[in-house]
Amino acid sequence: MIYSPTTKKAMAIMFECHKNQVDKADMPYPFHPFHVAESMPDEKSTCVALLHDVVEDTPMTLEDLRNAGFADDILFSLSNLTHLDGQDYYEYVANLSLDPTAILVKLSDLKHNSDLSRLDVIDEKVVKRIKKYDVCIRFLESQLQLIQYGKYDLAKNNAEKFIIENQEEKYKKI
Repeated sequence: MIYSPTTKKAMAIMFECHKNQVDKADMPYPFHPFHVAESMPDEKSTCVALLHDVVEDTPMTLEDLRNAGFADDILFSLSNLTHLDGQDYYEYVANLSLDPTAILVKLSDLKHNSDLSRLDVIDEKVVKRIKKYDVCIRFLESQLQLIQYGKYDLAKNNAEKFIIENQEEKYKKI
């Protein structure tokens, strides 16, 4: 974990926002973003990891975080990581897949959420969710490689194909 004034502020806000929530494993929710943040390589990604569910799952807004002093680059990645109500999940993942910081955080988030040892009950719903997460993990890992090698145009094309392929898969099941 990277400890700086900014990451400490993110940690305090995350804890205050999530302190009365529990995750799917019935564990105190703050453990999850803290775990995700532990694998981040720099201050920006650590802050984003700590705050990655704050806007989506609490009354806190991006404007509130801006007013708390967080920089635009952190807010940009947080915006990308916020899954909007009604938004197709694969479209959401494809959209964040062009932001390297958002990719790093989402990969860690998905891997932690895929850890079956955290759960007491593994039912069909959990298995289905883990399969969806696995598809997204493989996609995001490939996107990160493309972006790291400067192949942004190819990453953009892959994101568009990812949406189409997964929408087609969804319609096959109907």
